[in-house]
Amino acid sequence: MCVGLSAKVVSLHKDTAIIDAQGARREVSARLLSDLEPGDYVMVHAGIAIAKIGSGDDEESAKVLKESLQNA
Repeated sequence: MCVGLSAKVVSLHKDTAIIDAQGARREVSARLLSDLEPGDYVMVHAGIAIAKIGSGDDEESAKVLKESLQNA
C-alpha cells in the first residue's frame, strides 16, 4: 500500500519545494511538477511532490488521516 501526504507549497527554489503538512515543514522534490507556485496544494509520496491537488482535497485528506489515527 502506498500512502501519500497532502501539503501546501510554502516556497520553491529550482526543483525543490518547502511544504507545510499539518504544521510540519519539509523539503521535497518538485521535479515532476513544472507549474507549481507557493500556495498550491500537492500530494507527496516518498519525498516527491507527485500531483497538484485542490485545497478541498487537502482538507479531506487531513480529515481522513485524523479519523484513521483516532480509530487505530
